[in-house]
Formats: sequence, structure tokens, C-alpha cells
Amino acid sequence: MSTEEQKVKYQKLLSLLKEMGSVVVAYSGGVDSAFLAKAANEALGPDFLAVTGISETYTEDDLKEAREFAKAQGFRHQEINTKELANREFAKNPENRCYYCKSELFLKLRKIAASEGIKYLADGTNTDDIAYDIRPGLQAASECGVRHPIAEAGLCKQDLRDLAHEMALSFWNKPAAACLSSRIPYGQNITKDKLEKVARAESFLRSLGFSQVRVRHHDTIARIELVPEELSRAIEEEVREKIFSEFKDIGYTYVTLDLKGYRMGSMNEANRENGQEEGFKPAGRDPGFEHSGKAPGWFFYTPDKAG
Repeated sequence: MSTEEQKVKYQKLLSLLKEMGSVVVAYSGGVDSAFLAKAANEALGPDFLAVTGISETYTEDDLKEAREFAKAQGFRHQEINTKELANREFAKNPENRCYYCKSELFLKLRKIAASEGIKYLADGTNTDDIAYDIRPGLQAASECGVRHPIAEAGLCKQDLRDLAHEMALSFWNKPAAACLSSRIPYGQNITKDKLEKVARAESFLRSLGFSQVRVRHHDTIARIELVPEELSRAIEEEVREKIFSEFKDIGYTYVTLDLKGYRMGSMNEANRENGQEEGFKPAGRDPGFEHSGKAPGWFFYTPDKAG
């Protein structure tokens, strides 16, 4: 159940959206963007437009769920094609890969907003995202003038889940998601073939009933991450044989189970250990954020060279 504090934050979110007047929301169908879409629809109705960017990095399952929620809620939903793989800087898979991906999306959203006469762009960034690890996508958002109403209202991920649960929204317990390119180690080229392998492998694991899955692509090796309480099930003989057979068919020679289990940002671990994160530094805090409510008021990471 949500708390009174969470309900107050939600009312603040609605007030922020009403003050904005009209908004295009970057909508993937994940917990954050779906919650923002629900709130924007409540606050703004037809003055809100949800836009989903479709590319090889976005799964069919996620697209289906995004469409279903938009239809159930009755809000305007537009789909566009984004072409991250056509950008050589993105395809080279640097540590600030997300900068190029988000720039591609947000620039297209700006054009849509202009054509629709809509004042603002927004995404589902929450307060947890601000504190977590490396977020070069926030630089792209800043450059494109994207607002973060959820974070501005002080809402974290658990707030969103609790409120969504109380509102009986279907996504309240949806596992955390990230684009498929995050499964490929930095510095190794992102290709359509690799993304398709990962998508197929993860879809199969979910079909077996595993709740939170990641298949990290290491050339001929698939490194499976599952939540710790589900690790033992993966090595049961019947399940293990099914996984190996399917992954072999997908094209992996070796199939491994990461004993540490699922965790966000595992592809950043090797760089941390080798001291290779010097390319990112805190960009600082806008002291006027809490009063203005219009500028980013958190630390985010800025690559020394954006390209």
C-alpha cells in the first residue's frame, strides 16, 4: 500500500504536469515511463502524447506491453523508428553509448513536439536513477531540454511501484528493464545479430518462468544472470538441459550461470576494477532546482568527449 507521503508526491507530480500544459513523453512501457504516461493522461488528457522509439535494441515483448497499456488507458500513442545502429559512434559501444541512443530519440521527439505545438518533452527518470552509476543519457536529456517530472516530484522507483499497485496498474511489479545493447561489453560492436540472440535467449528464459533475467553476450559465451533465489532452479537437470539446448540453437557455444546473480550495471564492473571510469565526472548540482522545478537538480555524469 502507498503511504501518505507517496500520495503527496503523486499530487505534486500531477501539479507539475498541469503547470507544463502539454508534454510529449518518451514512453517505453517500463514502470517509470508507463507511470508518467498514466499521470500525464490524468493531468493533461489530449494535451499529452506518448511516443515509443522502435529499434533493434527494443524487444517485441516490451512493445506489445506498451501498446496494450496505452490502449487500456486510452491515451494518444505514437510509434517512431529510431536508428541507433546506423550511428557508428553508438555501434562502437563506448561507455557513453546511451548518450547517442537518447540523443537520437530526444531529437526526434523535439520535432514531434514542434509539429504538435506541444511545449515540453519528458521522460521517466526517477530519483534513484539520479544516484545510480553511469547515466550519460541524462546529458542527452539536458541538451535536448527534457524534463524529469517524476524526479522533480521526489518519487523513487519504490514509490512508483507502491502507487501503481494501489492504482491496480498492470506494470506495478514489472521487472526492471534496459535496452538490449546493455548486454554487450563496452568496446565490442553492437550488431543486429547479437541483439537478436540476446532477445531470443531472454525471451526463452522468461518463458520458463524466471522473473528477472539478463543474458550477457560474450561472443560465443552466454552469461546468464538471474535473481539469487532462482539460481538453484536453473541448474535442475531438466531446466538446465532445456536452457543449454535452446542457447545452443541460438548460436552460443558455452552457456554459463553468473553465481553472483542479477544486478544492474554488471557490465560496468570490469571498468571499475581497472580504474577506467575517468571519462565520466559529476557535472554538479543546480542549487535553484528545488525552487524552480524546471532544471535538473541532481548529479549526472558527463563524458569528457561526447563525440
